[in-house]
Amino acid sequence: VQLQASGGGLVQAGGSLGLSCAASGRIFRIENMNWFRQAPGKERKLVATITRRGTTDYVDSVKGRFTISRDNARNMFYLQMNTLRPEDTAVYYCNADVRTDVRSTYSRFYWGQGTLVTVSS
Repeated sequence: VQLQASGGGLVQAGGSLGLSCAASGRIFRIENMNWFRQAPGKERKLVATITRRGTTDYVDSVKGRFTISRDNARNMFYLQMNTLRPEDTAVYYCNADVRTDVRSTYSRFYWGQGTLVTVSS
């Protein structure tokens, strides 16, 4: 299973960016899909999560500005980021809880390679 994140870049404060994450490989079903971020010199932290049924949750600092969504048929998920702030600058990682075997309920988390988002003031 591979996750491929894309969509990062440089944007001015107040602007918007959209991230995408494509999952490929031996996938039976993807459970939770998540976006994490890691700012320079800091730990990687969860930003947003979406369940298979579409229930979402966000860290307080991005509520009302970021939107996570998913396309189960295409094994893709997204993070729309609006009203960006300099403190949103980080490497963003997609993460997914994947079941690979229809005969087993076992699942594990996979990570994408990260995409850099830079917000200038």
